[in-house]
Amino acid sequence: MSISNRATGQGVEAAVATVSTRRRILVADDEADIRSLLRSLFESEGYEVQEAETGEEVLRALTGPEEECPDLALVDVRMPAYDPADNGRGELQQPPVEDGIQILQRLREQGIEVPIIIMTAFGTSSLAIKAIQLGAFDYITKPFDELDDVLLNVNRVFEHQRLAQEVRELRRRVESRDPTDRMVGRSPAMIEIFKMIGLVARNPATVLVTGETGTGKELMAETIHLASDRRMGPLIKVNCAALPETLLESELFGHEKGAFTGAIAQHKGRFEAAHKGTIFLDEIGEMTMGTQKKLLRVLQEREFERVGGTTPVKVDVRVVAATNKNLREEVLAGRFREDLFYRLNVIAVHMPPLRERRDDIPALVAHFLDKHRFSPTTPPARISEDAMAVLERYDWPGNVRELENIIERAVVMSRGGVITTQHIVFANELNRYVLDVDQKVRQKTPLEDILREVEREALRAALRQSDQDQTRAASLLGLSDAQMARRLAELLPDALS
Repeated sequence: MSISNRATGQGVEAAVATVSTRRRILVADDEADIRSLLRSLFESEGYEVQEAETGEEVLRALTGPEEECPDLALVDVRMPAYDPADNGRGELQQPPVEDGIQILQRLREQGIEVPIIIMTAFGTSSLAIKAIQLGAFDYITKPFDELDDVLLNVNRVFEHQRLAQEVRELRRRVESRDPTDRMVGRSPAMIEIFKMIGLVARNPATVLVTGETGTGKELMAETIHLASDRRMGPLIKVNCAALPETLLESELFGHEKGAFTGAIAQHKGRFEAAHKGTIFLDEIGEMTMGTQKKLLRVLQEREFERVGGTTPVKVDVRVVAATNKNLREEVLAGRFREDLFYRLNVIAVHMPPLRERRDDIPALVAHFLDKHRFSPTTPPARISEDAMAVLERYDWPGNVRELENIIERAVVMSRGGVITTQHIVFANELNRYVLDVDQKVRQKTPLEDILREVEREALRAALRQSDQDQTRAASLLGLSDAQMARRLAELLPDALS
């Protein structure tokens, strides 16, 4: 077997090129020829090599000082426990290590995470499964069919480590960023909101956030909490519309043991959990009048009783409430307490819909491209000018949440490359028809058939957008009623039935 017959392909070269420092590999085998062969292979690739002949030598190498510990170990599954010439057996405090599986077990017990590749001439599936379960990175059999394969396995370990380090670094950068940076915008409306957050963060005043669905009301609550000195306590979120009245009251204020059927123990509610922090009451407009009354007392006196209890519980908590309803109209309609409305409306923040802050769309797109990368180690996808123009023209009924969903989908469809208009699909266009003209031409489809297919899909789209009103559909396509009728009879006869 010639060492000169090593792989020089892109995979090996790329992996070796990532080694920024001289890596140390431990080769553990009781056969001197195997150790010598692997030493020559790895040293020729720039690695530093250690050797071990027995299980105890392996453990000493892997559990020694960190600066002397190898970065990777190739360990034979069958090795003698001791060197026959070793006379110090009686000094050992543990049973002898006889194979690679025992080494893996010892390392796992001690929390040592040096990557291990198990080598064996006994290629049984049970041994492979056991080795992987115990944390081996890989499993290779002897004799080696190709030294290239051994080298590729080793390089794959170091490439995996490099990628894992990149992911950790990316997470560190994300976690170290100012959490308030998640709110993106440069429009005058958003600048005013940022100023408001700066003022609100200085005191524990109650905040009422209003706005359409998807404008970022929950993100606003998170930002207020993270920007304030109340960050020492938790942010507790409650969706008032997701729980029935009886359960909502118990969730907010807790209950005593025996308060109702199934209350087998005392339960502390969300307000107690949010002590010294912030509680976010989403969709507060859905709260019933009975629960509103109890919430009013919390805002006025900063105390409440658990359901079934009589002892007041005092809390120090900031309340941020949010709704997509007009609470003034709800008060006039008798569905919301006027006194509670004024208690909540101490500081009012309105989140504008995205259609009123179109200047923010490019910045939001850049933010979501960075957030939703195709993989943790790839750079953000890019977007074409035409695709950006499409986004800027759209009315965004689902607001920022809809934009994020569309960008996330586009990144996947473009495989993290360049997002074009064909990757931008709005919620009402998920059934949009895309004609692959290149494929049709390659298949030698007659031009007349291609044009008929396009015309047929145009008719379907017009009917769909006009709720099957043929006159309106004809107007959308610039056709007269008679022209529309003829084309439908020819191309979509089912639409006439």
